[in-house]
Amino acid sequence: MKKRHHKAGKINFREKGKLTTKSEVASMLGKQTVVGMRLNKYVAHCGICSRRQAADLVKAGKVRVNGAVVKEPFYQIQKDDKIEYDGNIIQPEGRTIYLLMNKPKNVITTLSDERGRTTVMDIIGKEVSERIFPVGRLDRDTTGLLVFTNDGQLAQKLAHPSKKVQKIYQVFLDKPVTKKHLEQIAEGPELEDGKAIVNKVFYTDEKDQQDVTIEIHMGKNRIVRRIFEHFGYKVKRLDRIYYGGLTKKDLPRGQFRFLSEREVIMLKHFS
Repeated sequence: MKKRHHKAGKINFREKGKLTTKSEVASMLGKQTVVGMRLNKYVAHCGICSRRQAADLVKAGKVRVNGAVVKEPFYQIQKDDKIEYDGNIIQPEGRTIYLLMNKPKNVITTLSDERGRTTVMDIIGKEVSERIFPVGRLDRDTTGLLVFTNDGQLAQKLAHPSKKVQKIYQVFLDKPVTKKHLEQIAEGPELEDGKAIVNKVFYTDEKDQQDVTIEIHMGKNRIVRRIFEHFGYKVKRLDRIYYGGLTKKDLPRGQFRFLSEREVIMLKHFS
């Protein structure tokens, strides 16, 4: 079995010279640790933005302490302070986990399988003790990017159609796709459950018309396969190579890694 790739995201927090992960920091942020913390740092640890961006939010009067606007990023949190941003009380996150997996073929996107088939959770194994779940699904034969988290709010946001999260797939067909069909796919074919909106579609390699790249934001079941089947093509291989700004760079098939702080912020502010 190959060694799993799980490089944790870095953040600006050190304890005894050791760089910790975001979830480890969150577990340290008990009441005593929060007291005396600078306001911009507190806001950043609530997962809203980076510390530098948090300072800008505070200076812009976007943060309230006990109902009053405080524009000083260096204000130190006092016991029982109530911090508000955008009208909501905010608190440092608990042990929130964010993973990115390059899913292999013949693996099911589910937490468990009564038939004993391999699931995405079997790949993660015991390396993550928190209960996490996949955001969206990839069918058994589809490979590529899959996000996992226990952040229900983020998962709901990414799955909501209004956010139009971009997904790019590389599709390998059973026969060459004609240019006419490619144009019709770009226009958005009418399927049995409505029009399929396609952002972009093109030959991955002009010399190989069986290899097509398609960009969509729809999340309907088997949407990419159904688009090509509508024109008489059979999908031999389907690989998701891009998801909401995330790519497969340095992430081998069948392995996963923790998202960096920057990537988490990007997903939270995706629109």
